[in-house]
Amino acid sequence: METLTSSQNPKIKRILSLRKKRERDQTNLFLIEGYRELLSAVDNGFSIKSLFVCPEFFLKTNEKALVDKIQKKTCDIYKLPEYLFEKISYRDRPDGLLAIAKQESLSLEKIKDLCKEGVYFVVAESIEKPGNLGTILRSSDAAGAAFLVVCDPCTDIFNPNVVRASVGTLFTVPVVVCDKNEFFSFCKKEKITICAATPAAKKIFTQTDLSGKIALCMGTEQYGLSDQFLQKADLLVKIPMMGKADSLNVASATTLMLYETLRQRQG
Repeated sequence: METLTSSQNPKIKRILSLRKKRERDQTNLFLIEGYRELLSAVDNGFSIKSLFVCPEFFLKTNEKALVDKIQKKTCDIYKLPEYLFEKISYRDRPDGLLAIAKQESLSLEKIKDLCKEGVYFVVAESIEKPGNLGTILRSSDAAGAAFLVVCDPCTDIFNPNVVRASVGTLFTVPVVVCDKNEFFSFCKKEKITICAATPAAKKIFTQTDLSGKIALCMGTEQYGLSDQFLQKADLLVKIPMMGKADSLNVASATTLMLYETLRQRQG
């Protein structure tokens, strides 16, 4: 295990450069920080290219076992002093584990086998905030959604803050990034019902049949779903708002939609 001590080391500079989308796109690499996130990535087959550790920050769970597991995959591992690990970390309280990993991308064609009868999944159109996208992933995992489709993204799915907010579920929920027209064609071919959540709908989501093959479509934080989505939708549903606000946070709304869909299947 090599020890790095200088912030001018090319390996340290590379980590910092991967905070930028352009660099992630050019290299097809991204950052994973944190024990839970890294364990989930390893267990779900993501390729770890290099690992940076600071044992002084370990929370004394199973960090060493995870490092040994990664090392067996012939991954380069580097030890950093506290001050240098704090420089590369994007957390207030780092736990001493940060990796560079290879991006894994899926297409709609690759996930069509998941579109069996009764399948449900989330479609996130142009979500802007990494925290919301990460939380949508977390809710999708918790509620058993088959996959997540990100249409016309404003936020890179491999943004470090998406990885962090997802708490490792980025690696457990299959994610497809595509444009709207690809998605609409896919739904038509696979006979998937497009359900659009919008405050302008007349039907309340709990009083609507969400069984069958269904895509739960959620829109941008500020404007909601685009007109194209609303026009293509087979169902328009709303979440009742009893106060002065006219809508919920998109991640919260997604969670409600997912659990109502799950409830109907279990009920």
